[in-house]
Amino acid sequence: MPDSDTALRYLDPVVISQLATMELRARLIVEGFITGLHRSPYHGFSVEFAEHRPYNPGDELRHVDWKVYAKTDRFYVKQYEEETNLRNYVVLDTSASMRYKGDADLSKLEYGSYLAAGLHNLMLKQRDATGLIGFDETVHTLRPPKATPSYLNQLLVTLEQMSDEESDDGRRTSAAAALDEVAERIGRRSLVVVITDLFENIAAHEDLLKALRHLRHRGHEVIVFHVLEGQTERKFSFPDRPTLFRDVETGEEVTLQPSQLRDHYEEAVEHFTDHFRRSCLEHDIDFAELDTNEPYDTALMAYLNKRTRLV
Repeated sequence: MPDSDTALRYLDPVVISQLATMELRARLIVEGFITGLHRSPYHGFSVEFAEHRPYNPGDELRHVDWKVYAKTDRFYVKQYEEETNLRNYVVLDTSASMRYKGDADLSKLEYGSYLAAGLHNLMLKQRDATGLIGFDETVHTLRPPKATPSYLNQLLVTLEQMSDEESDDGRRTSAAAALDEVAERIGRRSLVVVITDLFENIAAHEDLLKALRHLRHRGHEVIVFHVLEGQTERKFSFPDRPTLFRDVETGEEVTLQPSQLRDHYEEAVEHFTDHFRRSCLEHDIDFAELDTNEPYDTALMAYLNKRTRLV
């Protein structure tokens, strides 16, 4: 069980109170999606009990817990894991490049962890099932989706462990292979939220897009949060003096004058981002750019407002 500091680290009370009125809705058809509180589309298909909830008009009487009624004189319905209206997976890139901070207060991995925590909290508030997957070269962490409120504690501890783990320069990004593995391991159609800096070898970019299309082919709705530190990683705003740059994933080093490369670099980043955005759009994959210099809660709320308009 995490202590109160762990919970507050990821779930600022002010931020959560702002998010409490918002819903993350699936724009595409996701198996089991229903609006409102949850009558199960599976009609008791799953027998894993999750929790009780108050009876709502229209609920089937066979799901009423009569033993609880005898004790409390109130109607409660048994809710099972499959009775949620959405299953969500947050897929977090934990490779070495995600530990880069630049001019921001948080590294990309810390930023992504905060974002993931906000999403987990939001989904559980909606009584939706949410799970967590961590990857670098391979999938190394998998917490299956659950809808029980107490599950949030386990997810927060896992996020904290992944963020606080000492950096290992050998951990390269292999999002394409990891997402292909995710596509094969997720059974039911779900909402898959991928948080990554997309720092793949250039030759692997098309493989990454194929992996995202693999997820869509299997019926999942996919959201990609592209997380970068805006000043240095998008604009290449480094001091104009000879500077040594080191690839944290390969160890390769190069010394150059930033001003001589800046325009070409910005153009290349914009070209890549535009290509990736258009490719995602063609396959109904939502693509959102995030800057770690922006408050994560502001980015999250702006994005949720956008999705609300798309529903």
